[in-house]
Amino acid sequence: MASISSTLVLNSTSVSPLSFPRFSSPSPFARSYRLRHRNLGSSPSPTVNRSDGAMAATSMEGVVTEAIKLIQTTSPTWKSAVANNVLIFVLGSPLLVTGLSASGIAAAFLLGTLTWRAYGSAGFLLVAAYFVMGTAATKVKMSEKEAQGVAEKKKGRRGPRSVIGSSAAGCVCAFLSIYQVGGSAFSQLFRLGFVSSFCTKVSDTVSSEIGKAYGKTTYLATTFKIVPRGTEGAMSVEGTLAGLLASFFLASVGCFLGQITPPEAVVCVLASQIANLGESIIGASFQDKEGFKWLNNDVVNVINISLGTIVAILMQQFILQNWVK
Repeated sequence: MASISSTLVLNSTSVSPLSFPRFSSPSPFARSYRLRHRNLGSSPSPTVNRSDGAMAATSMEGVVTEAIKLIQTTSPTWKSAVANNVLIFVLGSPLLVTGLSASGIAAAFLLGTLTWRAYGSAGFLLVAAYFVMGTAATKVKMSEKEAQGVAEKKKGRRGPRSVIGSSAAGCVCAFLSIYQVGGSAFSQLFRLGFVSSFCTKVSDTVSSEIGKAYGKTTYLATTFKIVPRGTEGAMSVEGTLAGLLASFFLASVGCFLGQITPPEAVVCVLASQIANLGESIIGASFQDKEGFKWLNNDVVNVINISLGTIVAILMQQFILQNWVK
């Protein structure tokens, strides 16, 4: 402060109080400031930081732009399928963890990617609706079902075997559609089979879970013998009606999304009920019996949805096609 004051005093002797000195070169104060600023240390230049930040921002902007282009792609590709699934699974992770284990989520990601590649956002939304309905039904009266010993393990959080077992037939239809097996003549048949497989599975899941929660009387599909809730192959009026409504709702979603026509939606509902009856007969007759220990729930699920898929395709070919004509 003393040096600054003395400098001001010396300058005041030769400069008018109302005027300021003019320098042909930059101000000494500016030069001294620049010298002090240079000597502060070896910190990186702000210009370099701004340049690095601009490059990072540009790079990030390019990634986001590319992702948006993939998401908005009209014709599904493997890249757009992966991009959409990554985005949806990240945003929907709070819901996914309530119904799936970590490995189950990984399997569901593969299913979602395959579905999007084959049938676009409409097919994906259909599978998402199935997941929400199945998870909600599984959570109904969970504590009571656990007390009775009939609840799904791990609070209903399903693993990869359950995901694969529930979607095997749909995945086959999706693969056949992607690679255009049979040409355009078979494409709609595969799409119908895809929708029917999930209508069958959602009907099975909802009827089983609602039957275990609210079924007043459960009986075997083969002998009509009254049995406890949760018995393999057992049915109840409450569960059967709930499963029928669930299948009808999901078929309506498929129809609304343009995956199937209204007559095909009826076919999906009928095929799902035929398949579920067949599954109940298989469960009552063979499951947990000597020599059939390999026939667990996952294997029965594959048989069930495969039956629903095949019945729907056969009904479309031999009944609906002739009826429409």
